[in-house]
Amino acid sequence: MPDELLRPTIGAGVDMSVRPWRLMSQAYVAFFGGVIASTTVAFLNSGRLGVDAAKRRLILLTGLVGLVAVVALFALLGGDGLQVSTRVVAVLCFLVQLRVQRPMDRAFQLRGTDYGSLWRVGIPVTIGGAVAEFLILLLVTVIR
Repeated sequence: MPDELLRPTIGAGVDMSVRPWRLMSQAYVAFFGGVIASTTVAFLNSGRLGVDAAKRRLILLTGLVGLVAVVALFALLGGDGLQVSTRVVAVLCFLVQLRVQRPMDRAFQLRGTDYGSLWRVGIPVTIGGAVAEFLILLLVTVIR
């Protein structure tokens, strides 16, 4: 009978063949792509890390709150300083999403394997997120 104390627990419930992305690389996606892109990458990466479902929903909720904040800022500011304020909101959302992913990222680091490259996913998600936010803000302009 194997000893339960010596059974590995770090990899329990995690797909070891899929490598997650570095958490700090997601900051670039947040800065250049906005809240939608940041939330998309954080949600995908949390799945790669094996974050539980409740915390993954928290990542989505953070993104939704951030998107509502961007739309509210757009409605209040009317375009003045919008570029800076939307980036600030996106980076703040990223910081919350980073905290949610960090414990499982540390567990991944203990395994001693390399991170995956975010380039292949990050660039299209960054462009798509920026375009999606632009279209949402354009829709808000039309509705106002």
